This record gives sequence, structure tokens and C-alpha cells, in this order.
Amino acid sequence: MRRAAAFSMTSSDPSVSTQDDNAAVSPVERAIWILKAVAGLEDKRLTDIARHCGLHKTTALRLIGILEKEGLLRRDPDTRQYALGPEVARLGLAARELVDWRAIVRPALMHLSSRWGDTSIFSVLSNVELVCVDLQTGAYPIQANYQQVGSRRSLGAGSSGIAVLAALPEEARRAAFQRITGPLEQFPEITPAVLDERVTFAQTHGYSTLLNAVVPEMGGIAVPVRDATGWPVGALSMPSLASRILAREEEMAASLKEEAARIEQAISALAIRAR
Repeated sequence: MRRAAAFSMTSSDPSVSTQDDNAAVSPVERAIWILKAVAGLEDKRLTDIARHCGLHKTTALRLIGILEKEGLLRRDPDTRQYALGPEVARLGLAARELVDWRAIVRPALMHLSSRWGDTSIFSVLSNVELVCVDLQTGAYPIQANYQQVGSRRSLGAGSSGIAVLAALPEEARRAAFQRITGPLEQFPEITPAVLDERVTFAQTHGYSTLLNAVVPEMGGIAVPVRDATGWPVGALSMPSLASRILAREEEMAASLKEEAARIEQAISALAIRAR
């Protein structure tokens, strides 16, 4: 038995009409119909969504493409089913005043910086960028201070972005690669070959490192943070002297993974309470 749609059928609902070219209906409204359909339907392939919304497949595909590009939808390449993207989760969390990313991640950051003496950072995924939402400095005399709360960095321009790229499904990762080529040109050490090698390493080991590429003698180590569906919503990282990371790499990676797991549990608990 199919699950009921998450929104009611009224005279203004798109599914009561197949007149997709009605000039009175704006593209924004149609995009909203699609988001609601993906949230409520059991079968979420292009044909299912277009039929439910009363849209021609070409129109639905064009709008879905825009929503995918902005991170509001994502497509499973194996099942061809669509699902809500990470930006929807991020917007949902931001809209609920009782949810505070900093409150969720601060214990992890404090524990990491206290244990290792280096700066720890949590960043959330926004399209093809990572936004720093909180950080904690450590006691070691030399700290990486090239990121601040609110700063944005392209995926690939650091260990955090590489960790997220490695955690993305193949199709989403290929799409992200196409969009970050321009921004990464300012980092001549991060060539496509280097990026591919670092992503492969991260996929194999579950964490990423990038040393002496953005700032000489500095580097970072990071792990992805996923939501309940397994989609990466951000990254937990520690920038430091490259020599300090090399000397303690496996131990730091294990510590980052432990704290990321705790953050993921908190995110899952919030999702359950929101149902």
C-alpha cells in the first residue's frame, strides 16, 4: 500500500491539472510542488513526480535540475529515485530556534582541542562550499587562524572539503567537481590529479588529509559528518602544522571519527523528534 502524500489535494494543488503551461503559475510555485511531492510520495522517479504535480516531464526535469544544483534535491543513480537534499535539512534546522549547530558541535570541538592542542572546526555543507559554523582553539602556541566563524571555502580547498567530496555519491561528486574547478584555480597545488588522489585516500581510510597545499607547512585532517540518510551535511576538521598531523595522523583520525559519530547521533535524534 502506498503512503499518502504529505500535502493535501485541494483545488489549487498541481495534480488536479496537467496544464503545466498555465501562465498564472510561477516557476517558484512549480518548484515548491516538486519539493512537496518528493517529501510525500513513495515512488519518486521523474515520471512519478511529473505526473503527481501535473507537469510535463521536460518542465519537471528542468526544475529538478535547478533544485539539485542548489542542494535541495538529490538523485540516487542506482534507483533513479529523488530525495530531499542536504540544503533542505540545513534550512529546516536553521528554521527551528531550538536547534543550534554550535550547541550540537561545541562539546566535540572542546574535547578535540583539549586533547590535541590544535584548533578544531565544524563546517556545514552549502551547495559546493563549506561554511564554518564553530571552532575551538587549542593550547599549542602555533594555531591555524585562517578560518573564522562564517567563512566559506570551496569543496576541495582543504581537508574538510575533500572529506565531504569523498562521502558524496559518485554522481553528486562528479557534478561538484565541475562546479569547483574555477574556485580551485587559486590553489595551484590542488591539481585535479591531487584532488582525485586525496578523495580516493579518504574513501579508503574514512578520513582526509591535505598538507602543504593551501598554506606552506600547514595542513588539515578531517572526517565527514552525515545525516540519518548517510548524506554528508558537513565536516569535522583540525588544521595544524603539517608535521604535527604526520606524527599523530591515525590517532587524530580515530578521535575525529569518534566525535563525528556523536554529532551524527545528535542529528539523528533531532530528525526523529521533528517527525
